[in-house]
Amino acid sequence: MKEKTMTSADFMQMEDQYGAHNYHPLPVVLSKGEGVYLWDVEGIRYFDFLSAYSAINQGHCHPRLVAAMTQQAQRLTLTSRAFYNDMLGKCEKYLCEFFGYDKALMMNSGAEANETAIKLARKWGYTVKGIPENKAVIVCVAKNFHGRTTTIISASTSKDSTEGFGPFMPGFHIIPYDDVEAMEEALQNPNVCGFWVEPIQGEAGVYVPMEGYLKKAEELCEKHNVILMMDEVQTGVGRTGKILASHHEDVHPKMVILGKALSGGFYPVSAVLTNDEVMLTIKPGEHGSTFGGNPMACAIAVEALEIMKDEKLTDNAEKLGHIFRERMNHLIEKTDLVTLVRGKGLLNAIVINDVPESTTAWDICVKLKDNGLLAKPTHGNIIRFAPPLVMTEEQLHECCDIIEKTILNF
Repeated sequence: MKEKTMTSADFMQMEDQYGAHNYHPLPVVLSKGEGVYLWDVEGIRYFDFLSAYSAINQGHCHPRLVAAMTQQAQRLTLTSRAFYNDMLGKCEKYLCEFFGYDKALMMNSGAEANETAIKLARKWGYTVKGIPENKAVIVCVAKNFHGRTTTIISASTSKDSTEGFGPFMPGFHIIPYDDVEAMEEALQNPNVCGFWVEPIQGEAGVYVPMEGYLKKAEELCEKHNVILMMDEVQTGVGRTGKILASHHEDVHPKMVILGKALSGGFYPVSAVLTNDEVMLTIKPGEHGSTFGGNPMACAIAVEALEIMKDEKLTDNAEKLGHIFRERMNHLIEKTDLVTLVRGKGLLNAIVINDVPESTTAWDICVKLKDNGLLAKPTHGNIIRFAPPLVMTEEQLHECCDIIEKTILNF
């Protein structure tokens, strides 16, 4: 008897029945990806305008990453850090030279890398800065998104992240984002060990701070002997038109947190990069991960960055970002639905009708799907647009046509 062909509806029902309901996906079931395209189980093709929240900067199933992963998977995948392996040191050296740091500590997810950064900042605060035991403070900003672990959400101002998950970890001082005065005041506290910030707030809705904010953060952190902890999990690896978004202001953070596109979307890879003074405060047995820095992750990370360099994807993001925002700003002139466009490189967002509680942005994303483009709202009325950096100018204009047509016909 011939087996029944599964439809999109079947797969969605299966997830609903057997999976946790901790996501609200668009109604599309994907089964294949290549470059800037995705296909659903019925064979319909879409432009990907989310890139797995910027993890797919190099495009879906990049052949060089397929080869790197396949070759390493056939040789050695995991040893744990109980032993040395012949890939970790090479990858750490590559990361340090590529981004300009003394040391790298590799983990798996972006949230794990942020947890690592918290521990490093606190340990440095006690052992180097001389903060009294259990008094260390990390200054962070409103509307941040660094992950969903219980420690990280203790620094969040999002109800979705915090409601029903307390009690929360102490030691965080939350100030407004893009507020130099509040930052200057907070960093004067001698117990502050770190200022933890995203150069652009992606999950919050692609909030870009005023010019000079990041440079001022660097100066004030230096002045008050505080570690500038730059979370570049979503903004790093070329997404905003610079290899790190902090480079738009020539800022070199004392600590940078990376993830997502460090893996090209193939395997969870993240890292914290900093100098010797900070990194060497952590001693054997004080931090680790069974999978962090495994040989397969190392092979993938190096190849993912080599692709960025060889294919000049950072430059492409910068060029296409200007074109995209220009097209979207023209849309503002044609409809009251779009009220604001913001972003850098190929990390952009449009604000729909200024009503956060409205379902309009979601409904538009459903229509975009019907017209062959996949994007997702964030915080109600904001649609984030972040295609793979391998996109061509011709493809981008085709996508802008779809977005324009969808919104004008909405």
